[in-house]
Amino acid sequence: MLRLFSLLVFCLMSWHVAADDHLATAGNEQQAETTLASLLKQLPNTKLNKMAPLIKKIAATSAPQVPAILETLQAGELYYLKANKQLVHAQRTQHKKYDLTDLLSNAPLPSVTSSAIKKVRTNNRIRRQIGDLLSNMELNAKDPAIRLEAVKQLLDSPNKVGIKSVTLLHDNEPQSKIRELMSVVLAVEQLKAGTEAEKLAAVSILTGRLEPAVKNALVKALDNSTALSDKSELTRALSHAIDKIEQQGDLYQIADHLFFGLSLGSVLLLSAIGLAITFGVMGVINMAHGEMMMLGAYTTYVIQQTFPTLIEYSLLMAIPAAFVVSGLVGIIIERGVIRFLKGRPLETLLATFGISLILQQLVRTIFSPLNRQVEAPQWMSGSLDINPIFSLTYNRLYIILFALMVFFSLLMILKKSSLGLHVRAVSQNRDMARALSIKSSWVDAITFGLGSGIAGIAGVALSQLTNVGPNLGQAYIIDSFLVVVFGGVGNLWGTLVAAMTLGTFNKFLEPSMGPVLANIIVLVGLILFIQKRPKGLFPQKGRAAE
Repeated sequence: MLRLFSLLVFCLMSWHVAADDHLATAGNEQQAETTLASLLKQLPNTKLNKMAPLIKKIAATSAPQVPAILETLQAGELYYLKANKQLVHAQRTQHKKYDLTDLLSNAPLPSVTSSAIKKVRTNNRIRRQIGDLLSNMELNAKDPAIRLEAVKQLLDSPNKVGIKSVTLLHDNEPQSKIRELMSVVLAVEQLKAGTEAEKLAAVSILTGRLEPAVKNALVKALDNSTALSDKSELTRALSHAIDKIEQQGDLYQIADHLFFGLSLGSVLLLSAIGLAITFGVMGVINMAHGEMMMLGAYTTYVIQQTFPTLIEYSLLMAIPAAFVVSGLVGIIIERGVIRFLKGRPLETLLATFGISLILQQLVRTIFSPLNRQVEAPQWMSGSLDINPIFSLTYNRLYIILFALMVFFSLLMILKKSSLGLHVRAVSQNRDMARALSIKSSWVDAITFGLGSGIAGIAGVALSQLTNVGPNLGQAYIIDSFLVVVFGGVGNLWGTLVAAMTLGTFNKFLEPSMGPVLANIIVLVGLILFIQKRPKGLFPQKGRAAE
């Protein structure tokens, strides 16, 4: 009983203390807002040469509305009504009027003409002061993400107020990442105006840092140091720090090229994998394969236009829709044209080329020849920052993962399902498959539809990397055939290796040679390779391949 009574007393005391703290916080905020309101009333009558002390007092109130008010003043959108001196946030409309909102309550007010309001005057000095004060507020923010971003901005654009704040806040900063970056900011300042011993200590902190501002500060310090003595300990330390940063930069540059090469390879994989199936099973050179990708991309555009409120889910909706649309068109092409031209590769090539022109013109008629923009969902925007000079864009990262998912899903279908067994049987020996009662004509139709459907999925991915237009597929059809031939006709693993290899080679050659010359070199190298290995990296097995 005594323990229960003690626990009850403890709970009551805790609630009382929490309630007192809440009341104290609310009272402090109310007092800050009252002080802010009295200071704001002075703005309309304050002369420009006396504005700086008043703005400093406004920033010191720590009221929650202060950052927004200072940003409004800095942007030149702070006005007051001539009739009653009420401060308002004014934005000009197309009808030569101003939309007004109350500065403190943010409540909308009736629109007025320019004659009813007057701007609170500022100049460049005032705007710089406001920028410094806003930076200082962000350094003291409760949110660690805001503080981190403020320190990054201070490193790129240092100011005296921010440096002073970082000096005071550094030791008490709870986040190790922010505290480390604060040390870098202080070290850069120390490198500019410290003693030689202090500069050496600053160099030890800055060595290995990849922020561009750090390298610029080290290079500038090295130039000044070399002017005095090119054999001093400081000069050697600066040279070593710069060399180390450049070595790390080169390493991450290689990683960046590799990432972009893999992303290009993933697009080539998606565009070529369907072609590899149809080419391997049917021996058909399908020149309309690029248009299947175009149909997939336009399917994504149509879904976004039909469901404008579901942009975040549009790609998830577009993937099966594009597969069905492109797959059905592929089956129609196979049943209507290609099955009558089996064994006649030249006629098949010309027929599919004509179909590609018809599909392009059909799209131009329906959607116009202009390119269409497909909006990226929020979850595909932005990038994953590894360090200050290397980041992975989410759209390319997701495309790499998506391409691998499609590849392994298709591999499982061909290896584990009855359809896959029939496809492999027809591709290896069509006559024997027919003798075993496999309907090779329907296998051809389903295979062609499957390859076309995967091309449609590739179009969904391409819509996130480029604009959607009638000529979208033409940019990838040649590369798709190169991937298929290089990897080995009908071999999925060969298609994967070939796509990633060609994509990576292209991205490594482009910075030094340009995109056109890089493509030419890759093409020449591929021709020489095929001269040695006409069947590609992984040649198809079976009697039909002989």
